[in-house]
Amino acid sequence: MDAVVDAALDVVALEGYGALTMRRVATALETGPASLYAHVVNKDDLDELLIGRLCAEVDLPEPDPDTWREQITDVCTQLRDQYLRYPGISRAALATAPTNEDTLRIAEGMLALLLAGGIAPQTAAWGIDSLMLYVNAYSLEVSLVSGPDGEWVVSRDELLGRFANLPDTFPHTKRYAAELTSGTDHERFDFTVALLLDGLARR
Repeated sequence: MDAVVDAALDVVALEGYGALTMRRVATALETGPASLYAHVVNKDDLDELLIGRLCAEVDLPEPDPDTWREQITDVCTQLRDQYLRYPGISRAALATAPTNEDTLRIAEGMLALLLAGGIAPQTAAWGIDSLMLYVNAYSLEVSLVSGPDGEWVVSRDELLGRFANLPDTFPHTKRYAAELTSGTDHERFDFTVALLLDGLARR
């Protein structure tokens, strides 16, 4: 089983999640696709195992009521960085039901952190869903719009030029083009996670 997961992750790391198929994994293992089914039910099952493997590598802290925000931000950041190691793999996370014990471990840990922060159980439950959806979507966006060298496919200068040439029916976009295109080194990620946590705390 571990060999199958290792091979699948290698395929994603080198070729992107879009290249991942049972046949491609079998080729990497120098075997036939039929032999994989002794270990993996289907592609969905493989996806769940992959996300479980990545989740298993995330460190969960002992909940601290005084630092719960920093703790849950760190968990989200770890998960984001795991996904970004394997371009597009968060697509699997978006489509995978959280039944794998390694994946459920993350939800359990995040729930404990929010509850330690005084967040009401229902708010905490939906808050976890919102945070996980954002981490997955952010990671997917980065993998889709980044080139092979990690740079954005469309540079900020090019975006600023496009916005500057818009007709006057877009006054706010033209005036605030610098603000709309700002943000580096995951600044937008940190901003949005903080925004979500602010909202949860207020509720």
